[in-house]
Amino acid sequence: MKIRITKKKFFKIFAILLTILILPVLILFLVVIGRTFTFNLNTELEQWENTTTFNPHLSQEQKARLLANLKEAIQLPTVSFSETQQNISALYEFDLLLRRVFPKVFSSNLIQHETISNYTHLFSVSGSEADLEPYMLLAHIDVVPADEADGWDAPPFSAQELNGFIYGRGTIDDKQSVMGILQALEYLLERGYTPRRSFYIGLGHDEEVNGMQGAVNIVKLLKSRGVKLLYVLDEGLTIMDGMIDGLDGPAALIGVSEKGQATVKLSVNAAPGHSSMPPRETSIGILASAVRRLEQKRMPNLFGLGPERATFEHLAHKFGLPHRMVMANLWLFSSLLSGILEGQPDTNAFVRTTTAVTMFNSGVKINVLPPYAEAFVNFRIHSSQTVQEVLKLIESTISDKRVAVELMKGFDPLPVSSYDEHTFGYQIIKKTANDIFPQVTVTPVSALATLIAVTTQNFL
Repeated sequence: MKIRITKKKFFKIFAILLTILILPVLILFLVVIGRTFTFNLNTELEQWENTTTFNPHLSQEQKARLLANLKEAIQLPTVSFSETQQNISALYEFDLLLRRVFPKVFSSNLIQHETISNYTHLFSVSGSEADLEPYMLLAHIDVVPADEADGWDAPPFSAQELNGFIYGRGTIDDKQSVMGILQALEYLLERGYTPRRSFYIGLGHDEEVNGMQGAVNIVKLLKSRGVKLLYVLDEGLTIMDGMIDGLDGPAALIGVSEKGQATVKLSVNAAPGHSSMPPRETSIGILASAVRRLEQKRMPNLFGLGPERATFEHLAHKFGLPHRMVMANLWLFSSLLSGILEGQPDTNAFVRTTTAVTMFNSGVKINVLPPYAEAFVNFRIHSSQTVQEVLKLIESTISDKRVAVELMKGFDPLPVSSYDEHTFGYQIIKKTANDIFPQVTVTPVSALATLIAVTTQNFL
């Protein structure tokens, strides 16, 4: 039987096939364009417990006094050198400063004040409704060492004011939080304020050296009392203005997780010898090859498995084109964005566990083959991985039994706290940021270093 296809039928079939091919592309295009102009994840709670707002009306004299208090706090060198070596006299002076400039905080009937390990402070502020789950505000008094020779524009404990900025160790880590929290509470107490929800304030004195005497003992104490916290607000991230290409206005970053960390020692033992008769590979060469493999084969790109995708989605509606099209459609363009992010060292840290070789030691003499070589590598662990998973990847990447892999210390990433529109802790911090800085767009993010802004896990 002979089949005849006329031109009319041919064009009809061709039109059908073309429609089948074009229709999905057209639908995809319409979805992308629709989401580009309607997508907005930046929502908040529908109803708040309390809408009463205290707007601070400060005279120039009051502002000058607050500034002087902060400067005095910066000028006290509350340095933590190690877990066993701190500037005790400065910590004592700081205690006296707090009691002097915040008299109502230390005398109010609403507040129970406790000193822990001599220099850490715990304030328990009673609310009017005891059935509401309390929250906690954290900050720390101590600072890391600082030397003017390190390149400071002003002496690190001078609190000099230059071009409208205060210079000094502790201005952003973390005495500004200590003084800000207590000053806000002092201001409210002066106006007869009683909170509905109880809360705690914890001010540690040894955070920079792991907090074993301060924060750890606060946890033990509250745990012994059966305290469960709704959320914890600690030192965190920043408001970024002009630092994100294509974003209209500044972005306020709320940390909802913290990267984990691991310090790993790599070591090689080899036979000693003389440089005149070297083997094919020395201990240094073997170890150098292992280090090179770690640096060349980076940890996997994990974009989207932590909060980093949400970071950009919450900002999507504030981007201009074409950035907005990408950010509003990361279900389609996530590979494109993650590829761009991993191409730069400062943004690469968003998408993976980072690898940094920080120490390499071997050799004692120019003509002696070293019997031992060691290197230390610091890993900042992505929120979707664990320390053990990273160790397995290290071993498989090095793939050399002559190289010993030893975990010196480390901790897993914190669980990612909820940041949806029903999460009170995240939303109250977001609302506060928007009330103080109306022009900012708030977004969740994972802290790259050991900084936490908020975690709603019941860690006690």
